[in-house]
Amino acid sequence: MVELTNLNGITFVLNSNLIETIELIPETKVMTTTGKYFLVREKPDEVVEKVIEYNRKIFQNVIRTV
Repeated sequence: MVELTNLNGITFVLNSNLIETIELIPETKVMTTTGKYFLVREKPDEVVEKVIEYNRKIFQNVIRTV
């Protein structure tokens, strides 16, 4: 789950496993596999970084890095 901010400043948590696409239109549009989309304040690279950080946290004891 990643915390994002919609355009009116309210934060919400999104299941990152449902993210299908992220595009800049000029807002960031996060499309989910369910067909819903969210316009957020974060830039696409920030959303990606939040997903990576979340996955590292979840899998830290499963995957060992060299």
